[in-house]
Amino acid sequence: MSLPFTHTVGGRSYSGRTNITEGFARADGAPLVVAIHGGTYSSEYFDIPGYSLLDRASEQGIPVIAIDRPNYLDSTPLESDDSIILANAEVLNVAIGSIWEQYRGDAPGVVIIAHSIGAAVATAIAASSPSWPLLGLAISGCLVRVPAESRAAWEALPPIPTIDLPVPVKDQVMFGPAGSYSEDMPAASHPSNTTVPKAELLDITGDWIERRAEVCARVSVPVLHRQGEFDALWITSQDEIDEFRAGFTSAASIDTALQPGSGHCIDFHHAGEQFQLEQLAFARECARAAAA
Repeated sequence: MSLPFTHTVGGRSYSGRTNITEGFARADGAPLVVAIHGGTYSSEYFDIPGYSLLDRASEQGIPVIAIDRPNYLDSTPLESDDSIILANAEVLNVAIGSIWEQYRGDAPGVVIIAHSIGAAVATAIAASSPSWPLLGLAISGCLVRVPAESRAAWEALPPIPTIDLPVPVKDQVMFGPAGSYSEDMPAASHPSNTTVPKAELLDITGDWIERRAEVCARVSVPVLHRQGEFDALWITSQDEIDEFRAGFTSAASIDTALQPGSGHCIDFHHAGEQFQLEQLAFARECARAAAA
């Protein structure tokens, strides 16, 4: 069971979801996990029944807070004249520090689990050497470059601040081929659908790609990265995985791989359960290493 989550710091409010509910029993040494969603999804991405990272974490006694990024649901809006991804990272860095102080319990530190644009945001947070104890970074759905037509498609969208992608179009690009997901998908994921700032779509396919390697090079914590085999939003191959891995020149460790049988949203495919369990195992290992 999970509950809505709200938090306010520095004049900014954040909505989200958490499994830290009455009766939740933390496992000894478990980290605090903060989950950061991608574009066009809310924090509910991590809490779809039957596909819920929060539920699987609860079974292991791992506390999770899935936060709505700025411009999503009830979180305070954010604008930037430069990179909206880096602006997200700056304010979420502060928010996670405050969340850590309030919800830390006996946790040795924080592990971030993040997807897609959220993965870029999380990488930028990790690169900033936050003042709070970041133990590890588990990311997915973010790679080196996108198909040329992707940038053109986002630029061709209407000149309005937020975009509501048509559901059939979204399902087509977020999921792998038929047979890679259950019959209840993609429909089961639709409660997490929401609008996306157009600035994010342009940033992740433009400026972020230009600065990716420099940002990744400043990440010092262990990194776990998975990329769906059939991800339609990124040019996806083992060569691209290897290039992405090579960017993390300062990481304590780096584990990158293609996720067989999955599209962009690995969580919602047949591979999703094992994928999430691997992320949670990584989080526990990061906590054990910090406590050693």
